[in-house]
Amino acid sequence: MSGSVDLTGSTVVLTGANGGLGRSHVAGLLGAGATVLACDLHDKCVSPDHERLSYVRLDVTDEAQWVSVMASAEALGPVRGLVNNAGLLTRGSTEHATRADWDATLAVNLTGAWLGMRAAIPLMRRAGGGCIVNVSSTAGLQGYAGVAAYVASKWGLRGLTKGAAVELGTDGIRVNSLHPGPVRTPMIDGYGDDVIADQPLRRFGEPAEVTAMLLFILSGATHTTGTEFVVDGGALSGRVDED
Repeated sequence: MSGSVDLTGSTVVLTGANGGLGRSHVAGLLGAGATVLACDLHDKCVSPDHERLSYVRLDVTDEAQWVSVMASAEALGPVRGLVNNAGLLTRGSTEHATRADWDATLAVNLTGAWLGMRAAIPLMRRAGGGCIVNVSSTAGLQGYAGVAAYVASKWGLRGLTKGAAVELGTDGIRVNSLHPGPVRTPMIDGYGDDVIADQPLRRFGEPAEVTAMLLFILSGATHTTGTEFVVDGGALSGRVDED
């Protein structure tokens, strides 16, 4: 899977490790030679045992837990990667979304990522540089109806990425955002094939395809920061009109 990607000697912290994308990312990172600290709210990591894989429970909205996680990560080796992959999707329009759902979504998708970045930056400086990947969505590049909090959080994450890229470039720390479209994971349960019916590549993406882009950002895109990487079957390029 890793191809020319080589993360040997680097420790990468990954949140949302037990989700559909998270499991794929764990496998890809290990295949690329990284030491992985997998983090999730669940008490047990579902990934297979591996000598370079460790697991800790993490609530990304808890600042103190982030400090502890980063201390554990640095004990494994130089921390050169952070993948803010944890995400929460709640449904509700601008008019009808509940305050509770709004607060929870922004806490996980935006504040949680910021807390992780803030905790990781000093470690990456000590390591001589690194790469932060904030997993956003195509909802961070265009609007979608009925998921107001999710869209707001993903646009906010894109903006946070841009600002951090400007701030951290002289430290050798790259910060980029990854924007998947509909990918075949439990998060899209309840959505039918109509969401991909008129995109150029008429199928859902697979987790491994997003992981391939993630690995490129971490290891291959060495002169790129503050940039959006899109994996969406061409949906943002335009819709296919058969009429």
